[in-house]
Amino acid sequence: MRPRRVLSSLLALLLGVCGIGLVAGAGTANAAVGCGVDYGKNDWGTGFSVTITLHNLGDPLSGWTLTYAYAGDQKLSQGWNGTWSQSGKNVTVTNASWNGALASGATAQIGANFTYSGANTDPTSFAINGTTCTGSGGGGGGGGGGGTSGPAPALHVSGNKLVAASGATVRLRGANRSGGEFMCVQGRGIWDGPVDDAAIDAMAAWKITAVRIPLNEECWLGLSNIDTRYGGTAYQNEVKAFVSRLEKHGITPIVEMHWNYGTYTGPSSGCSDVHATCQKPMPDAQYAPSFWTGVGGAFKGDDAVVFDLFNEPYPERATGSETSGWTCWRDGGTCSGIPYQVAGFQSLVGAVRGTGATNVILVGGLAYSNDLTQWLQYRPTDPKNNLAAFAHVYNFNTCANTSCYDSQLAPVAAQVPLTLSEIGENDCGHGFVDTLMNWADAHAVGYLGWTWNTWDCSSGPSLISSFDGTATSYGAGLRDHLRSTS
Repeated sequence: MRPRRVLSSLLALLLGVCGIGLVAGAGTANAAVGCGVDYGKNDWGTGFSVTITLHNLGDPLSGWTLTYAYAGDQKLSQGWNGTWSQSGKNVTVTNASWNGALASGATAQIGANFTYSGANTDPTSFAINGTTCTGSGGGGGGGGGGGTSGPAPALHVSGNKLVAASGATVRLRGANRSGGEFMCVQGRGIWDGPVDDAAIDAMAAWKITAVRIPLNEECWLGLSNIDTRYGGTAYQNEVKAFVSRLEKHGITPIVEMHWNYGTYTGPSSGCSDVHATCQKPMPDAQYAPSFWTGVGGAFKGDDAVVFDLFNEPYPERATGSETSGWTCWRDGGTCSGIPYQVAGFQSLVGAVRGTGATNVILVGGLAYSNDLTQWLQYRPTDPKNNLAAFAHVYNFNTCANTSCYDSQLAPVAAQVPLTLSEIGENDCGHGFVDTLMNWADAHAVGYLGWTWNTWDCSSGPSLISSFDGTATSYGAGLRDHLRSTS
């Protein structure tokens, strides 16, 4: 699992600007343009982020250019989901290659960061392809319109199933949306590609009903090493807006802590950096409880959001044995071989519940969440009885065949809800995940493909080659399976 994670991050570093700043056509010459614009901003005093949702209220467009102007000294520093430029007070944004085609009624969401001094008055007029937008988008500042179905159901654990308030059984099936764990800590933004309504519509077209959102502990908390444009309140607001959009589309958001603070250079180390720039063997006691207190407080009262406490623990590599690894996993504290104080999963369950949040909580196992052999024995106590299990399964893992699934995963799935929250293969095919998904369907287990990002399918592995939902050969397996079994 560590080589995959390192390769995917390096590839993201090299290709993270894919889809940003690519110019498409200027639009269909004879199209009747009608448009609405929602403008939202997050202002921190010396700078601000904007989220702009374009609503096509006229004929279909093959390309678009948005123009507007500021009244003050606002200066563009970075834009995404389109090609941004500024001349004096005038701002121009041309579509990216993947979001230029807008059907009637479709939306596109773009964003940018600006600096300023003095007043920061919102622009009062917008135009698309030279036509002033007079319609109402109706989505508000965060851009929530365009949902295909919704809202996402509130969930709770009932025996070994996740159940909606209606009593219907729900399995978490869909994809991961990587980016929120690495872009911010690398100082390059918050998301790797679009997370707007159009992007979510493309997911929904695959019949995706759950999306896992990997996050970065330091970025959520806004620690001093994080650019203020991408950390703290700015980061939190972006996460909340993405979660809200998913819910409005009827898609269950799974909020997950992926990378965390703490120096680890022992067996299977991904990096020597103290900062949250790679996978560590366990959450840290210094910041992880604060992360989950913040996330729990942010989504308290919204039981449509599922919490995933930590990506891929591997404490047994550091402590030297399965038994000591499972003890560290549950109890934390001082764990042999891990220099920093560890936050065990019992303490993180407590941090979430201490906020009053009743959301479903997912907890993985050892060996990068591929080993659930003693999960039932060591599972944390949850006062809300709303705890479920997850595993990660790739073709290069130890537990990667039906015999292992039957002996190791099936006993867990018989007692608590189980989701395979990362599945994939690094051969650009889908034979492995086809077999795995068939097994999961037969055992009422959920699954989410890694990942809805446009990276190389062998290094990611990645489900798509374009954010319009064009599948890689690997991704076609998940897409076709979801469509045929939903």
